[in-house]
Amino acid sequence: MKAKENNLDRRNFISKSALLGAGMVAGPMAFANGKNSPGTIEGLKAASNPEKRMLGALEVSPIGLGCMSMKSGSYNPPRDTKDMIPVIRGAYDLGVTFFDTAEVYGPFTDEELVGEALQPIRDNVVIASKFGFDFSNGNRAGRNSKPEHIKSAVEGMLKRLRTDRIDLLYLHRLDPNVPIEDVAGTVKDLIKEGKALHFGLSEVSPTTIRKAHAEQPVAALQSEYSIIQRALENEVIDTCGELGIGFVPWGPVCRGFLGDKFNEHSRFSSDSRLSQVPYFTPEAIEAHMEVLRLVREWGRKKDATPAQIALAWVMAQKPFIVPIPGTTKLHHVKQNQGALNVTFSDAELKEFRNALEKIQLVGVRGPETALVDQ
Repeated sequence: MKAKENNLDRRNFISKSALLGAGMVAGPMAFANGKNSPGTIEGLKAASNPEKRMLGALEVSPIGLGCMSMKSGSYNPPRDTKDMIPVIRGAYDLGVTFFDTAEVYGPFTDEELVGEALQPIRDNVVIASKFGFDFSNGNRAGRNSKPEHIKSAVEGMLKRLRTDRIDLLYLHRLDPNVPIEDVAGTVKDLIKEGKALHFGLSEVSPTTIRKAHAEQPVAALQSEYSIIQRALENEVIDTCGELGIGFVPWGPVCRGFLGDKFNEHSRFSSDSRLSQVPYFTPEAIEAHMEVLRLVREWGRKKDATPAQIALAWVMAQKPFIVPIPGTTKLHHVKQNQGALNVTFSDAELKEFRNALEKIQLVGVRGPETALVDQ
């Protein structure tokens, strides 16, 4: 109990320190200093409004942390555990209480990292993880959401996460061979047993959301959504609002593009995951530079970085939206938290949207894809 009080006291001190620093702003290059002290927020307007948001009945920080790239090797070489634990714990010190992972990341290595990093502060955070795949020889081997497999998968997840419950248990991808009602019913049983607390879905259609929700209330839907990738505006986000379901965008900074990480000359080797993404072809990048210029323009208006504008815009769409930007660097977490200071009036949102809709996007999902399970 004493350790928990110390953790909370430290967070209160850091929160107050951040408030004192509010209003001190530097340009985007200030974030390149790489300083990882969680007690100082270098080169960014500190978050002065760290309110909570609701995913169904689950209270979380308004911005979470996606942990996929830390150990999985998905977008970068796997990082050392000793280097990633300070990022996760530093994020908590900065106000992040919502951490996202999955068994397939690695597989398994990302859950192990998150479990080790959060064990000392387990009762103060929300852990989300996902099931839905078979594995063979350490590799993903197709989708599997049979009830017995889900129960077995969750036992492994609990061990790796070093916990007795998963706060938000997602179906990662729909298994076409298992009715969604059976999946929801299995999670309902796990919730009754206390091994899960809330149920989530990922990349499914409004029809599937409704079927699952009728069997077991869904707390959150996680799908890709950003200024560039907006297909989910076709019925999905409105369905979440209607049913009281939170929406958790992954890729809210468009895999780094809206953080000004790339330019029209960027190219990716065949072994890079980005080379497989349709909106990262040379033609798509060139077309989307116009979006980036728009984001930069609003960054100048709002005294914010492009990444902060990207995150703030996503959060401004609905009060139940909680983005989970991923990173392996604590100074990026600090920058992301600064998005909490960026607000848009209704008139500004309309102005932004009008300019955005004039830009021809390339390689993005069409709105019809939101109505089909992915």
